[in-house]
Amino acid sequence: MSSHSVPDPSRRTVLATGSALGGTLLASGLPLTQATAVERPETAPPAGDPWRTVLDDADLVWQRMPTAWYEGPFLGNGFLGSGIYAEPGAASTAVRFTVQHSEVQDHRPEFGSLFGLARLPIGYFTLEPVGAITGLDWRLSLHDAELTGTLTTDKGTLTLRALIHNDRSVLAVEVTASEGERGFRWVFHPADAISPRAAFKPLPDGYQGNPPAQVADHDGITAAVQPLLAGGQHVTAWRERARGRTRTLYAHVAHSYPGTTALGRALKAVRRAEQLPCSALAVDHRAWWHAYYRKSFLSLPDARVQRFYWIQLYKTASAARRDAPVMATSGPWLEPTPWPNTWWNLNAQLEYWLIHGSNHLELDAITRALSEFRDNLAQETPTPYRADSLGIPRTTDPHLVNGAASTLMGYGVGVPGQDPPTPEVGNLTWALHNVWLSYRHTMDRSILQDVLFPLLRKAINYYLHFLEPGPDGKLHLPATFSPEYGGDSRDCNYDLMLLTWGCRTLLESAELLGIDDPLAPRWREVPAKRVPYPTDANGFMIGADIPFAKSHRHYSHLLAVYPLYEVTGRTPDERALIERSLAHWVGFEGALQGYTFTGAASMSALLGKGEDALEYLGELMTRFIQPNTMYQESGPVIETPLSAAQSLHDMVCQSWGGVIRVFPALPAAWADLVVHDFRTQGAFLLGARREDGATRWVRLVSEAGAPCVVRHGIAGPVDIRDGRGRPLHHTDVGDGAVHITLRKGESVLITAKGDRPDLTVAPVRPNEDAPRWGLPRV
Repeated sequence: MSSHSVPDPSRRTVLATGSALGGTLLASGLPLTQATAVERPETAPPAGDPWRTVLDDADLVWQRMPTAWYEGPFLGNGFLGSGIYAEPGAASTAVRFTVQHSEVQDHRPEFGSLFGLARLPIGYFTLEPVGAITGLDWRLSLHDAELTGTLTTDKGTLTLRALIHNDRSVLAVEVTASEGERGFRWVFHPADAISPRAAFKPLPDGYQGNPPAQVADHDGITAAVQPLLAGGQHVTAWRERARGRTRTLYAHVAHSYPGTTALGRALKAVRRAEQLPCSALAVDHRAWWHAYYRKSFLSLPDARVQRFYWIQLYKTASAARRDAPVMATSGPWLEPTPWPNTWWNLNAQLEYWLIHGSNHLELDAITRALSEFRDNLAQETPTPYRADSLGIPRTTDPHLVNGAASTLMGYGVGVPGQDPPTPEVGNLTWALHNVWLSYRHTMDRSILQDVLFPLLRKAINYYLHFLEPGPDGKLHLPATFSPEYGGDSRDCNYDLMLLTWGCRTLLESAELLGIDDPLAPRWREVPAKRVPYPTDANGFMIGADIPFAKSHRHYSHLLAVYPLYEVTGRTPDERALIERSLAHWVGFEGALQGYTFTGAASMSALLGKGEDALEYLGELMTRFIQPNTMYQESGPVIETPLSAAQSLHDMVCQSWGGVIRVFPALPAAWADLVVHDFRTQGAFLLGARREDGATRWVRLVSEAGAPCVVRHGIAGPVDIRDGRGRPLHHTDVGDGAVHITLRKGESVLITAKGDRPDLTVAPVRPNEDAPRWGLPRV
């Protein structure tokens, strides 16, 4: 890094200041009597609000000082984010509160998405006590999305309360000091406004960092204004307000481009927030979070996994909103990283899978962003194809722009059969699979009509420019790139699998929308005539030219198995192919990473192998998950823990192929489990309970009147009743599944014949205790 691009750190340090619902809930709409069965007294679930019970149990605690991003508490609202840990090199004298924002980026496309359009670091506050830090006792309340606790020094104590307000995007940190600590102070440290990739890779020729932030007082509010060489600015504004012995820091970040409106907006946000103490700010903040959690419920007897799951729901809502940028690799908590933007060859897809089953479509930024910035996707394809094709590069900024493409600055879409640039062409089709999942889980016709069909049509059209018949009469693809194996291959499985799924989805969508599309014959031809997926004795290959022969973290060659569910083990030979491919993939140690094990867990769940799925999740927890449930590969990345929550979903419920499968892959140790308002494809809300290793009851509510086929898993004769307790007509369709006709708003309850179970939503008792996440006392 050139010296002129890194201002003297001493110039960047600025002194900030000198001085609900209660009780257990019945599944709604059921006329059945409560408490007709059946739990032994020693296994009865705890009384009280079930959501509060599981959330309080999942709180992270710190009784040792966190020293890094992957150890400390984290707060966020999809835009503003703060990670909290000891100041590096000064752990006994200061605590760092990072200040980062998902909208803050550079705007120099000539240097690509990794430098010129990269997310930019903003800075951090240090809380500096009077005395030396000797201990701490912190708790991150998931239920309230607040950090509380004490910091102890040799001079006294500081009692803390911190939150990032859900609506106001204000970091508020309330500190009440004992007498000996009344002189504590806050200091703000603006960061160098340079791409975080600069710490890992050489700077492109001509690239220089942005100038230093300009810090000034504005009628009692301090603001660090960061001008950008491309125009625009980002601004951090803050003020500390004293109320008796309590002092509260209020901070807000705003970004504007190409204008300079950020300063005014930041000052206004702080002026409004500082009028309220934390207790008042917290009222509507808590209301949002409490309502958020109550959209679904899951409890299982593995305490460590259950806590991990609820932390991922907290993490997702801290990092994502529909109107926020699609999550970058580290979410809103930017740290030094080689990946300072949004990544589209796996990360973005995995980050958002869990929103569907957990019933949180309000967080779906992928559907919104692909729709809003679709014109930019046309510009990312090579010029000859822009009239009728779309693509998305490996990396983009929040507006889906890649800028200049090179291995140093950012990766373009590429052209099949050519290299350079790397012909990585399937990422948009995979991203649109997430949009398809959002459609299937809501049956919202506007998603299908306005977003999925028009964008998928052009994404698949890009492939069709290159698909050609070979001497064998089959349709073949020229060489393309399979993330992230290395090398280009003809008939690459990553692309053949996405192309096949895309054509089938377009045909189904056109039929649903009543569209007689002139491309439909071509879409029908592709699945019928394309070359078979390349395989060898070890299972799926990378492509026709490249066997799978080395350790590889990515399951790009297995997408037809998961998540596309195009190859599902319908026949013994197909099942054997999946098992052989999975074992061969994970059999190579060396390059395996965390999401290798989440993918393997979900594939095992597809095969009904709950013990294997749990074993893979156990490997993930043991080898990769950090104390605060974060994850890192060279730099901080967050997709893997979030995808682990989806692996758990896949063990609890699957709804691919038009069939809802209840508890399809549970290990024997999970003899008791309860799920409530779990969202499935077809827009059904599922409730179900497992007791002593057997499914006790299943309830489905139809939001859209879609066809309902459910494999309920209840042994022997069953009663199937509607929301009023009346027998409901149904048809046995084989393989343990029944077809039930439900109109929009109607529900069905399935129980063993003559059973009248307790339908209370309540946590199950853990098999054994487990340490909390965070850094509890050893």
